[in-house]
Amino acid sequence: MEIHTDVLVVGGGLGGVAAALALLKAGRSVVLTEEYDWLGGQLTSQAVPPDEHTWVERFGVTAGYRALRDGIRGYYRDHYPLTGRARAWGELNPGAGWVSRLCHEPRVAVAVIEAMLAPYRGSGRLRVLQPYRPAGADVDGDRVTAVTLAHRDTGARVTVSAPYVLDATETGELLPLTGTEYVTGFESQAETGEPSAPAEAQPQNMQAISVCFAIDHVDGDHTIERPRTYDYWREYQPEFWGDRLLSWRAPVPRTLEPVERSFTPNPDGDPMDVLGDQRRFGGDLDLWTFRRIAARRNFEDGAYASDITLVNWPMIDYFDGSIIDVPDADRHLEAARELSRSALYWMQTEAPRPDGGTGYPGLRLRGDITGGADGLAQAPYIRESRRIRALYTVPEQDLSLALRGTEGAVRYRDSVGVGMYRIDLHPSTGGDNYIDVGCSPFEIPLGALIPRRMDNLLAAAKNIGTTHISNGAYRLHPVEWNIGEAAGTLAAFCLDTSATPHAVRKKDELLADYQDRLVRSGVELHWPQVRGY
Repeated sequence: MEIHTDVLVVGGGLGGVAAALALLKAGRSVVLTEEYDWLGGQLTSQAVPPDEHTWVERFGVTAGYRALRDGIRGYYRDHYPLTGRARAWGELNPGAGWVSRLCHEPRVAVAVIEAMLAPYRGSGRLRVLQPYRPAGADVDGDRVTAVTLAHRDTGARVTVSAPYVLDATETGELLPLTGTEYVTGFESQAETGEPSAPAEAQPQNMQAISVCFAIDHVDGDHTIERPRTYDYWREYQPEFWGDRLLSWRAPVPRTLEPVERSFTPNPDGDPMDVLGDQRRFGGDLDLWTFRRIAARRNFEDGAYASDITLVNWPMIDYFDGSIIDVPDADRHLEAARELSRSALYWMQTEAPRPDGGTGYPGLRLRGDITGGADGLAQAPYIRESRRIRALYTVPEQDLSLALRGTEGAVRYRDSVGVGMYRIDLHPSTGGDNYIDVGCSPFEIPLGALIPRRMDNLLAAAKNIGTTHISNGAYRLHPVEWNIGEAAGTLAAFCLDTSATPHAVRKKDELLADYQDRLVRSGVELHWPQVRGY
């Protein structure tokens, strides 16, 4: 099959969805592809509640991302048996998790995303190819002319041609397929000038991936089958961890001090007493409530037998090997799933309890919540992608709070949005411990979305021009959405004006017109006077 469209968006995560919406609102036709069963990426198929900044309820995200958040809260009010108190809670947090002011079940976000896209499917201007992954590309000089996609299950192939192609995949899959220059892992200090960079580049040194899963705690014995590699993971102890990986003890990311976490299923606290604010503290010392996605006390009596919590905790970080540009990526992906199964089995059978006993057999794997065939999330949570060699690469010194101080992050002439998150790197495949340091509220430069050479390929997710270090701040939910929205708006602008992305960034008049289009669509280009954390 062959399809032609105005813009091809490969990857249906938050960046891809935002890009598609921006293009569709601009009157363009779009083919959007996704290899998993749900659109939404880290918010849905990867089952990660949104990591957001302190000011998210007031400013610092795009109008499109706010519509997504409002839609999630509206869905709960329309369809869930909330208590009257929860229903009246303006900033409803269904899960009352510490990680975010909006913790929720992944399927709700899927429903809202599908509703946002539904009118364009009906009109025929949006075609979603799912589950498809990129398998090849046709390139003519510095232009991508077509991308071939293969059905995940059957192998059936579709070729899509388009004047513009956006790579919104989780790992920058189009970059090697199209010959687009890119970088992986840790750059050298000589290249980036970053104080925290190593003397020599480490292209295979990347952040851990995690295969998340949801659990509740109910009566009965719900112990899973002993995982095949459980003995390996049971004894696994990284040098810097302070204990075995499968334990309640792990380094605190901001201090690196090994600290015992608490674990109390179904605490009786008031959900409204939980305020997800990562400016105050990271929140993961209380594991059950850290990423809780359904707080039973937010719902009418009997609706939920238990809270539901999302396990994206230190013990499931997999850093035994990289999954990018290696011949054994599938082996590492399966090993990451085995680690997660082993973590659950350890909690069910051997984890120490406050009463002196061991194991919580009442922990029940909720694969129905995450949609994974094996009970885990459908997709791994991938924190670090291939990254384009961009017109501008954001270094640590542009946003580090320690380096920028009261000056705040660098203000870019070509800003296309804003973001805020600590520079947060999980343990890596190169043996590094956490790097988690303060960050200034930052901007997203257009130059980071545009490859140095390619004319019609744009980065639309975590594959923009950041470094290994700055990616730690740019990789989260609202920033990925903003990146995708900016990329989609740029492609539509270029089609409307016959300008190239390079020209838009270079020429002041074109840049101003493009930025004006962003602002009119609800994209904030600069921060008010706020200090980072």
